[in-house]
Amino acid sequence: MPAPSPTATPTLAPTATPVPRATSTPTRPPPPPEGVIECIFYDGLIPRSEADEYVQIANAASNPVPLANWSLRDVSDGSPTFTFPAYSIAPGERVRVYTNEVHPESGGFSFKRGSSIWNNSNPDTAGLFDAQGFQVSTHTYPPGCE
Repeated sequence: MPAPSPTATPTLAPTATPVPRATSTPTRPPPPPEGVIECIFYDGLIPRSEADEYVQIANAASNPVPLANWSLRDVSDGSPTFTFPAYSIAPGERVRVYTNEVHPESGGFSFKRGSSIWNNSNPDTAGLFDAQGFQVSTHTYPPGCE
Protein backbone atom coordinates (compact mmCIF):
# COMPACT_ATOMS: atom_id res chain seq x y z
CA MET A 1 0.00 0.00 0.00
CA PRO A 2 1.41 3.31 -0.95
CA ALA A 3 2.32 5.71 1.84
CA PRO A 4 -0.10 8.55 2.24
CA SER A 5 1.15 11.75 0.83
CA PRO A 6 1.28 14.71 3.11
CA THR A 7 -1.56 17.14 2.71
CA ALA A 8 -1.07 20.83 2.84
CA THR A 9 -2.23 22.49 6.00
CA PRO A 10 -3.82 25.80 5.23
CA THR A 11 -2.15 28.76 6.89
CA LEU A 12 -4.63 30.98 8.62
CA ALA A 13 -4.08 34.64 8.07
CA PRO A 14 -5.43 37.11 10.60
CA THR A 15 -8.40 39.01 9.33
CA ALA A 16 -9.49 42.41 10.48
CA THR A 17 -12.73 42.36 12.39
CA PRO A 18 -14.63 45.56 11.98
CA VAL A 19 -14.99 47.41 15.27
CA PRO A 20 -18.13 49.41 15.67
CA ARG A 21 -17.41 53.10 15.81
CA ALA A 22 -18.76 55.16 18.61
CA THR A 23 -21.61 57.28 17.47
CA SER A 24 -22.85 60.23 19.35
CA THR A 25 -26.33 59.59 20.59
CA PRO A 26 -28.26 62.74 21.03
CA THR A 27 -29.31 63.22 24.62
CA ARG A 28 -32.14 65.29 25.84
CA PRO A 29 -31.33 68.14 28.15
CA PRO A 30 -32.58 67.59 31.67
CA PRO A 31 -36.13 68.75 32.19
CA PRO A 32 -36.55 72.16 33.71
CA PRO A 33 -36.99 72.16 37.46
CA GLU A 34 -40.54 71.92 38.68
CA GLY A 35 -40.75 72.39 42.40
CA VAL A 36 -37.68 74.12 43.76
CA ILE A 37 -36.71 75.07 47.28
CA GLU A 38 -36.30 78.83 47.17
CA CYS A 39 -35.22 79.49 50.71
CA ILE A 40 -35.27 78.39 54.33
CA PHE A 41 -36.34 80.72 57.13
CA TYR A 42 -34.07 78.95 59.60
CA ASP A 43 -33.87 81.34 62.54
CA GLY A 44 -37.42 81.54 63.82
CA LEU A 45 -38.65 84.42 65.93
CA ILE A 46 -40.47 82.26 68.49
CA PRO A 47 -38.04 81.49 71.34
CA ARG A 48 -37.00 77.88 71.94
CA SER A 49 -39.49 76.13 69.62
CA GLU A 50 -38.91 78.26 66.52
CA ALA A 51 -42.33 77.09 65.33
CA ASP A 52 -42.27 79.83 62.67
CA GLU A 53 -39.30 78.36 60.76
CA TYR A 54 -40.28 77.38 57.22
CA VAL A 55 -39.06 76.13 53.87
CA GLN A 56 -40.44 77.95 50.84
CA ILE A 57 -41.05 75.95 47.68
CA ALA A 58 -41.87 77.52 44.31
CA ASN A 59 -43.21 76.10 41.07
CA ALA A 60 -40.64 77.10 38.45
CA ALA A 61 -42.46 75.22 35.66
CA SER A 62 -45.06 76.54 33.23
CA ASN A 63 -47.61 73.90 34.27
CA PRO A 64 -49.11 72.97 37.63
CA VAL A 65 -47.00 70.53 39.64
CA PRO A 66 -48.87 67.88 41.62
CA LEU A 67 -47.13 67.59 44.99
CA ALA A 68 -49.10 64.59 46.28
CA ASN A 69 -46.67 62.18 47.97
CA TRP A 70 -43.70 64.47 47.41
CA SER A 71 -41.59 64.88 50.52
CA LEU A 72 -39.46 67.54 52.15
CA ARG A 73 -36.65 66.39 54.42
CA ASP A 74 -33.77 67.72 56.45
CA VAL A 75 -31.18 65.71 54.50
CA SER A 76 -28.34 66.84 56.75
CA ASP A 77 -29.86 65.04 59.73
CA GLY A 78 -31.96 62.47 57.82
CA SER A 79 -35.18 63.64 59.44
CA PRO A 80 -37.80 64.88 59.93
CA THR A 81 -39.71 64.26 56.73
CA PHE A 82 -42.90 66.01 55.65
CA THR A 83 -45.02 64.24 53.01
CA PHE A 84 -47.37 66.41 50.98
CA PRO A 85 -51.05 65.50 50.78
CA ALA A 86 -52.99 65.83 47.52
CA TYR A 87 -52.09 69.35 46.40
CA SER A 88 -51.13 70.99 43.13
CA ILE A 89 -48.94 74.07 43.00
CA ALA A 90 -49.73 76.51 40.18
CA PRO A 91 -47.03 78.04 37.96
CA GLY A 92 -45.26 80.80 39.86
CA GLU A 93 -47.00 79.87 43.13
CA ARG A 94 -45.10 79.45 46.39
CA VAL A 95 -45.95 77.31 49.38
CA ARG A 96 -44.32 77.05 52.78
CA VAL A 97 -43.85 74.13 55.13
CA TYR A 98 -43.61 75.43 58.69
CA THR A 99 -41.97 73.71 61.64
CA ASN A 100 -45.08 73.93 63.84
CA GLU A 101 -47.47 76.56 62.49
CA VAL A 102 -50.27 76.42 59.93
CA HIS A 103 -50.67 79.31 57.49
CA PRO A 104 -53.51 78.61 55.02
CA GLU A 105 -52.44 81.57 52.85
CA SER A 106 -49.17 79.77 52.03
CA GLY A 107 -50.51 76.22 51.63
CA GLY A 108 -51.26 75.31 55.25
CA PHE A 109 -48.40 72.80 55.56
CA SER A 110 -46.58 71.99 58.79
CA PHE A 111 -44.15 69.40 60.12
CA LYS A 112 -46.15 69.70 63.38
CA ARG A 113 -42.95 69.43 65.34
CA GLY A 114 -42.58 70.88 68.82
CA SER A 115 -38.92 71.84 68.43
CA SER A 116 -36.81 73.55 65.80
CA ILE A 117 -35.69 71.68 62.69
CA TRP A 118 -33.21 74.00 61.00
CA ASN A 119 -29.99 74.65 62.93
CA ASN A 120 -29.02 78.27 63.45
CA SER A 121 -25.27 77.79 63.84
CA ASN A 122 -24.56 74.76 61.60
CA PRO A 123 -26.42 75.10 58.31
CA ASP A 124 -28.64 72.22 57.21
CA THR A 125 -29.63 71.14 53.74
CA ALA A 126 -33.29 70.64 52.84
CA GLY A 127 -34.19 68.19 50.09
CA LEU A 128 -37.36 68.01 48.01
CA PHE A 129 -38.22 64.57 46.62
CA ASP A 130 -40.88 63.65 44.06
CA ALA A 131 -43.43 60.87 44.56
CA GLN A 132 -40.95 58.29 43.19
CA GLY A 133 -38.30 59.36 45.70
CA PHE A 134 -36.05 61.21 43.24
CA GLN A 135 -34.45 64.34 44.63
CA VAL A 136 -35.64 67.31 42.58
CA SER A 137 -34.21 70.19 44.61
CA THR A 138 -31.90 70.97 47.51
CA HIS A 139 -31.08 74.14 49.37
CA THR A 140 -28.49 74.93 52.01
CA TYR A 141 -28.56 78.16 53.97
CA PRO A 142 -27.49 80.86 54.50
CA PRO A 143 -28.80 82.94 52.92
CA GLY A 144 -32.25 82.46 54.37
CA CYS A 145 -35.57 83.90 53.32
CA GLU A 146 -35.80 87.67 53.27
